[in-house]
Amino acid sequence: MLMYLRLRDLREDHDLSQRELGEAINVPQRAYSYYERGQHVIPPEVLCRLADYYHTSVDYLLGRTDIQQPYPKK
Repeated sequence: MLMYLRLRDLREDHDLSQRELGEAINVPQRAYSYYERGQHVIPPEVLCRLADYYHTSVDYLLGRTDIQQPYPKK
């Protein structure tokens, strides 16, 4: 469940509503709400858009690391 808490915390830290974030990553508000509450699995392409938006890694979003910085580009 850590993944979903991080999504909500990141969104709230950026002072965004679910609608605003959904528009920014091209996901309907309702779908994003389901992701954040853990009711739907987040598709890989949406995870990548979230990581890019927040300038972090997918591993951070998934709770696999506590390091927020994104991986260096090759």
